[in-house]
Amino acid sequence: MADTKLLLTDKIARKITPDMVGLFFEDINFAADGGLYAELIENRSFEAVKSKGENHNYVLKEDNLYAWCSTEGLEENLEISFNQPISEKNPHYLRFTAKADGQGFANKAYDGISLKKRMKYKLSFYAREVNYPEGNILVFITKDGKTYAKTEVAFKNATNRPKEWMDTINVTCDTMDWAFYEGELTADSDITGSRFEIHLSKAGSIEFDLISLIPEDAVEGVFRKDLFEALAALHPAFLRFPGGCIVEGTSLMRRYQWKNTVGPLKDRKINTSLWAVQGGNAMTGWELPDSHYMQSYGIGFYEYFLLCEKLSSEKRVCKPLPVLNIGVACQFRSYETVPFGSEEFQQYVQDALDLIEFANGPVTSKWGKVRADMGHPASFNMDMIAIGNEQWESGAVDLAPRYKAFEKAIHEKYPEMKCMGTAGPFIKHPLHSAAWDFYHNEAKSNKEFAYAVDEHYYVAPQWLYDNVTLYDDYPRDINVFAGEYAAHDENLSNSVEAGVAEAAMMTGMERNGDLVRLASYAPLFNRIGHSQWTPDMIWFDADKVVLTPSYYVQKIFSDFSGDEALELNGQEKTLRENQIYVSAVRCSSCGKKIIKLVNGNDVDQTVALEDNGKPIEAAEITKMSAKSGKAKVVVATDAVNPNSGNKPISSDVMSNLELCQKRAPEAVAFTTEKVTLNGKVVVPAKSVIVVTYM
Repeated sequence: MADTKLLLTDKIARKITPDMVGLFFEDINFAADGGLYAELIENRSFEAVKSKGENHNYVLKEDNLYAWCSTEGLEENLEISFNQPISEKNPHYLRFTAKADGQGFANKAYDGISLKKRMKYKLSFYAREVNYPEGNILVFITKDGKTYAKTEVAFKNATNRPKEWMDTINVTCDTMDWAFYEGELTADSDITGSRFEIHLSKAGSIEFDLISLIPEDAVEGVFRKDLFEALAALHPAFLRFPGGCIVEGTSLMRRYQWKNTVGPLKDRKINTSLWAVQGGNAMTGWELPDSHYMQSYGIGFYEYFLLCEKLSSEKRVCKPLPVLNIGVACQFRSYETVPFGSEEFQQYVQDALDLIEFANGPVTSKWGKVRADMGHPASFNMDMIAIGNEQWESGAVDLAPRYKAFEKAIHEKYPEMKCMGTAGPFIKHPLHSAAWDFYHNEAKSNKEFAYAVDEHYYVAPQWLYDNVTLYDDYPRDINVFAGEYAAHDENLSNSVEAGVAEAAMMTGMERNGDLVRLASYAPLFNRIGHSQWTPDMIWFDADKVVLTPSYYVQKIFSDFSGDEALELNGQEKTLRENQIYVSAVRCSSCGKKIIKLVNGNDVDQTVALEDNGKPIEAAEITKMSAKSGKAKVVVATDAVNPNSGNKPISSDVMSNLELCQKRAPEAVAFTTEKVTLNGKVVVPAKSVIVVTYM
């Protein structure tokens, strides 16, 4: 294939944002509980619910002892009660009776606890004596009968016990009430797949609730360290949270309510997750393996704001971007809405105003005081808010008046707030066009009506190649927020092909960085074996993290950003004929120029590079390509049954773990080196190259 050329000058095409790339977090694929939230205990508050059915037709059943069992197989020793709980919002707790010294109960802890040698683990729980006149509480981490960590917690036994239960005259044993306990375990060695156990040193009965075990290296005592570090390495410009479909819920009763997620952990009302029934049908079985998927809200709105602060760096500030429910359940799953203009609808609007006060308000305000009491008297400096997640105008949903009501109320009280609209999930569709027409028309008389409109698209890699110019001709009166997007190859895996296609699309976003102000890949996390959706940016299990091709593409566009798009004079069109996609930017503060070249072709290509008539010589080259040297061929599915003549296996009959194994991310080579170019650079097949020079 003949060499192609890219000739650059100092001419600026447009000013662009260097802060386009951010993160979208939703608690899907065990992203929060069992994921970024460092808590190791599963169903720690005994509030588990089993979900059974499908998205629009399901039942919920209490299953409070889920993940717990007797260490001796004596399940009659475990009872669930809700008499005088530590919190009415999470009323259930465990009454454990040891009928002999040393008996106990255990937690399976997701896929088992992974310990690191010499690491300390913070233990805490609430306990209340029923009948335990002497003895302490013993805590162990075990596997196959061997103990890998242990501690003993002194129990506050009643010191002035009544002689008879009905002695109500002389009772002085005020210790027979809930008390908070803490301890520490140190791992003797590395181990995976272990379980958590609590034993009573003596026979007796104690009630337990909110049992917790968190590694000492958890960031802020909340975030799993290795997953946090993977996010921090991206230097995100914003964090969109908490979803996604969970904002809406399968029903409004089960929607995400931010006020339930702040304050003391014991008072955060635990919720089910709509992802517990994702994929449920007659073929897969109405009850799925992750039917107990819950939201403990250990990561709630306070923690999301805190996460933004922790992800901020010298490179850029990570801004919070919360998403609000507008009185509509998930439109893919329900027709349920709160009538527009009703008193109940006004409460949704008030929740938005209260959220801004929680984030930014003075400590003398109601919700500012809640924030301060949680440990953050200073404002979180929130300046963006998303009104709705993925709504569209339909016979059931009147999106336009809802958005207008929220926007009016927010801007009357907080005129500086940037409001984000939604164009729904149907890119290049009449519903998408109609949504944009609404925002454009309103912006004629109110330029602050919408700072940006949120677009979502999960599409084939070829669609992204074909639509690199999507934003070239968009009107410039309202910005674009690409809030959820990803390339979905036929196997729904994180292939290099998918990542390269996303990079191609991002060259178009970057060239139009005056318009596309925010962009976030979705979804973010996938716990291997507990997946409701692939592909995803970061895969993980209990002790390892897998960074996908899509992750490295996001890192490239975040790390190598600029604030000025260089004029290409139509060269990008010529390059696209050979499936080379390009953007060129300059960082005005550092004086560097940055060229991104994406090769969607199956063969290596050489691109001649000149700047102001001279060949580019010295440069730093960053490259993302298949680790094997050649990207795999994308097929309908690589899940092959050896007994069926290579006939693909339907995902419906594979276990979740098998499905994750078959869709596992393709291995990536990601390198940076300083080179002498001699005016040319080779762009390998299916790869992304960044050329940085002065």
